[in-house]
Amino acid sequence: MPELKCTVQNCMHNQNYYCNLDAIHVGGEQAKQASDTCCDSFEERKSGTYSNATMEASPVSMIDCKAQECCYNESCKCMAGKISVEGGGACTCEGTECATFKCR
Repeated sequence: MPELKCTVQNCMHNQNYYCNLDAIHVGGEQAKQASDTCCDSFEERKSGTYSNATMEASPVSMIDCKAQECCYNESCKCMAGKISVEGGGACTCEGTECATFKCR
């Protein structure tokens, strides 16, 4: 499983730059660059809301990746050693991206 670092601080799953989900979904089936991808697991943190995940945030996570043209994608699984999800100030998943994406 890749090491996952997430800078999307306003996602309800983010705990100290790690994700408290055991798996995330990266979208961008037609992606040709990082900005064409997104974290489909993103949920905006709003006051009074809490994640329904019961796990503590972990530095590793399974990545279900739909970015078919990414060189790290093998049968919809991310095989990169480390990935970075970015998107400061995101309000929707479209405001996030897999910064590790690299087109084949």
